[in-house]
Amino acid sequence: MTEAQQPAWTRWAIAGLATLMCVACILWNLEVHTRLGFAVLRQQYMALILGLALAIAFLRFGPDGRQIARPGPLALAAALICLGVLVYASIDFVWLLSEQFYRPWQITLIGTVVVLAVMEGIRRRAGLMLFAIVAVFLVYALFANLVPGRLVGQELSPQRLVDYVGFDSSAVFSAPLAVGTITVLLFVFFGQLLFAAGGGAFFTDLAMAATGRTRGGSAKIAVVGSALFGSISGSAVSNVATTGVITIPLMERGGYTKEDAGAVEAVASTGGQLTPPIMGAAAFLMAEFLDIPYATVAAAALIPAILYYLGAFMQVDLIAARDGIAAPQDANLTVRRVLANGWHFLIPFAVLLYALFVMRLDPEDSALMAALAIAVAGSLRGYQGTRLSLGTFGKVFINTGVSMVDLILVVAAAGFVIGVLNVTGLGFALTLLLVDAVGSSLILLLLISAIVCIVLGMGMPTSGVYVLLASLVAPSLVEAGVTPIAAHLFILYFGMMSMITPPVALAAFAAAAISKASAFATGIAAMRIGWSAFILPFAFVATPALLFEGETNEVVLATVFTALGVAGVTAGISGYWGQRLGLVNRITLVILGAITLPLGFLGLSVELRAAAAIALAVFAVALLFLANRPGTTTDSATTTSIPKGGKDA
Repeated sequence: MTEAQQPAWTRWAIAGLATLMCVACILWNLEVHTRLGFAVLRQQYMALILGLALAIAFLRFGPDGRQIARPGPLALAAALICLGVLVYASIDFVWLLSEQFYRPWQITLIGTVVVLAVMEGIRRRAGLMLFAIVAVFLVYALFANLVPGRLVGQELSPQRLVDYVGFDSSAVFSAPLAVGTITVLLFVFFGQLLFAAGGGAFFTDLAMAATGRTRGGSAKIAVVGSALFGSISGSAVSNVATTGVITIPLMERGGYTKEDAGAVEAVASTGGQLTPPIMGAAAFLMAEFLDIPYATVAAAALIPAILYYLGAFMQVDLIAARDGIAAPQDANLTVRRVLANGWHFLIPFAVLLYALFVMRLDPEDSALMAALAIAVAGSLRGYQGTRLSLGTFGKVFINTGVSMVDLILVVAAAGFVIGVLNVTGLGFALTLLLVDAVGSSLILLLLISAIVCIVLGMGMPTSGVYVLLASLVAPSLVEAGVTPIAAHLFILYFGMMSMITPPVALAAFAAAAISKASAFATGIAAMRIGWSAFILPFAFVATPALLFEGETNEVVLATVFTALGVAGVTAGISGYWGQRLGLVNRITLVILGAITLPLGFLGLSVELRAAAAIALAVFAVALLFLANRPGTTTDSATTTSIPKGGKDA
């Protein structure tokens, strides 16, 4: 179903609601209401945005979650009821808040509509996994007093439950919805402006010019381009769908197998949400949960993100060398030429970084400044025939509002979970239960937490995954002595790894749909290529210096150790280091690399890791020396006997 097939009134209604959502967000962040002398509560603004999102959801998507030609009578009625009830809540929120203790029927009506509409919305758009998890929490709240053991909670009637989770500022109108509607919406708006001005093509061309003429250049284009693209888009699946249609066929033509091509794109796209400066919506939620500046979160995520892409970049390079995959030839595309045509796209990023890290403005103010910069630059200069115009601006507002619907529904549902945890006391009980279950073993707690994160994350959007895990798992890690930012980055990493971990690896499956390869095989290949993401969280929990927590020499030493370890294990997994490696050499590289990694809680001393690092360096140099002896023909420069696209050894 395309938008052109929809009736005109439906298109206009959706466009109007989506545009109003963006305009309201911009006006709120510019504090226009305050400048005009009006006092407006944050919950009033959030109620309006939630009503607009729910109305769009019912007008645009059918019961199966797919876009529909025209809404039926029930869908139209649901959209009107949601919009009407939440607009009323927005207008009369101050009175409702003052009367909340007496539980007036208006609050029950609002709570009932919000709970039912949001649950149906996430069933349609976020899938049954998130719907089932939230439903379990709501059912638990009704029968918490009957649960045996330490998970017993406070008794709640159905009326009190909907009054609380569907209206209270500690539930649906809490931090997740605030971050989504105030901060993330502006960054999505900035990203849409950037893409509408031709920024997506610019980043793809820049990656192609920088890496395209090296061995395995087609895969390196995917790694670099998807990292740049993904740090803006904030969605692994949409990143795969957007850039994968270009990079995956390019990798297949270059000689990578279908499975590896899809896996490289999935890994690169997933890592975009972990990569500063923008990252994904979850990073803004993290800053809100931890009550720290977003710049602190971005800085902490920098070294792990670099190491993540180091592992992926090395592996595609070594696979190319091992299998004789040559560089694609395109002499016309150079970095200088790309920058000459699209240098103006660097201006909004410079503005964003300056506002975040030098002026230390709030993320939403920084996003506004960056959006203004790209609006001006994109209007004055085009790229490949694409330039911002008045018509394009209108589409940007519409696309931003529509693309935000899923996220707003997810964070609203996450607010239900937070509300249940608060009102029943379940959050405190779960923390004690998990900590007591593993005793004093931090490594066991981390392993259990990692598994829980991956399982809960399967089939769920990133923001929903993070909010659930931040409420359920992070407190137990902090209670066990993990620093708060390390605990939250730990759950974010493993929540994200569900995107490339079968049986429900959404990013890998989306890539497999493009490459026409086996979805499960693509997921397994993605785990191999993105292996470092499964060990880096343990490393920065054990060594917070990787998150810039510590002295400069500690940060440098930890980064060097981790980089050497990642390089050694990657070479062992790939089976190539100057030559094809036998089993013994591969195992040796993996063992030495693993020991070099700064996993202090395993009881490995600094001296042992230093010895392993030296041994790893000596062993790697020896392998290269042997590979380059006169008469040796196994190096990638002379290998001709291995067919392109060979399977992984």
